[in-house]
Amino acid sequence: MFQLVAEIVEREVLRYTPAGIPIVAATLLNRSEPIEAGVRRQIEFEIAALAAGEISGQFDKAVLGGKYHFTGFLARKSRNGKTLVFHITEFAAID
Repeated sequence: MFQLVAEIVEREVLRYTPAGIPIVAATLLNRSEPIEAGVRRQIEFEIAALAAGEISGQFDKAVLGGKYHFTGFLARKSRNGKTLVFHITEFAAID
């Protein structure tokens, strides 16, 4: 399991896989200041993400620029590739 607090900065339109599964691809942006070895670090990175199945409809309606708590897992983008994609299984807005 992988958890992340991030903003949705880009989102593609809802599409369907050849098997008929709805899917939405997006880019998430994390900005945080964790403490490592007693020193505060500024972290900022973007990560490719996707929501597939039932959650894709909810994710498609989520506010761009909104901050959310995401739960899911990391997997290779392609079978032989080295690039990772965050597969969203749950998310909730952060006030």
